[in-house]
Amino acid sequence: QVQLVESGGGLVQPGGSLRLSCAVSGSIGSINDMGWYRQAPGKQRELVAVITSGGSTDYADSMKGRFTISRDNAKSTVYLQMNSLKPEDTAVYYCNAYVRVVLSSVTRVYWGQGTQVTVSS
Repeated sequence: QVQLVESGGGLVQPGGSLRLSCAVSGSIGSINDMGWYRQAPGKQRELVAVITSGGSTDYADSMKGRFTISRDNAKSTVYLQMNSLKPEDTAVYYCNAYVRVVLSSVTRVYWGQGTQVTVSS
């Protein structure tokens, strides 16, 4: 019904930048909040940033000032611009979206498959 496909991960040196994208496709009626999470080896998945359908944003404290979340509603896509990357940012990054499918009144969360970000020299 609904698929989320992430792209843009990879290997980057400390201090570098990456831009992640997450495209939502399928039988979309509407998309509410969208977000990015990450999970490092041996750690729990944690919130990175969220953005509402109206464009309001919120960030985890450690990402404020370095990461920027944005969305293109016409493309059903959410982005994460990551600057000043640190080795501790190394993780699998997942996007999610709260989607109401066509002909349904129910909104549920969908997740992408994850994209690896490695920050290392």
